[in-house]
Amino acid sequence: MAHGLVIRDAHFPGRAPIDAYGNGGFRFADMSHRGSILCLPSGIHGWQPADPAALTIDDFAPLLAESDAVEILLVGMGRDLRPLPAELRKRLREAGIAADPMSTGAAVRTFNVLLAEERAVAAALIAVD
Repeated sequence: MAHGLVIRDAHFPGRAPIDAYGNGGFRFADMSHRGSILCLPSGIHGWQPADPAALTIDDFAPLLAESDAVEILLVGMGRDLRPLPAELRKRLREAGIAADPMSTGAAVRTFNVLLAEERAVAAALIAVD
């Protein structure tokens, strides 16, 4: 049996509204997470991207694995709205997902509304200070 510190990927196994954002992280389900998050049907996952200008298709692999349960993807691009890279937008569209980039604050608010309406929504949220 191994002893010592075990590092696990951050994952909340359920759907939950985002209660707060800022200071480099998010609060949801009486928990907090420092860094970006990916809100999927399988739960809320820690997400590596911190620079909206450097997003790649690989960053969205967990989302694409659940694409059959997602119709709308809200992408919180930080403080400002930035377009998604054309190749990424094309790949998401091929998977049947409508991607909508916006500021992280707008994405959080929209995600909460669509989640309350029980829509097939996911969110990729880049943390802001």
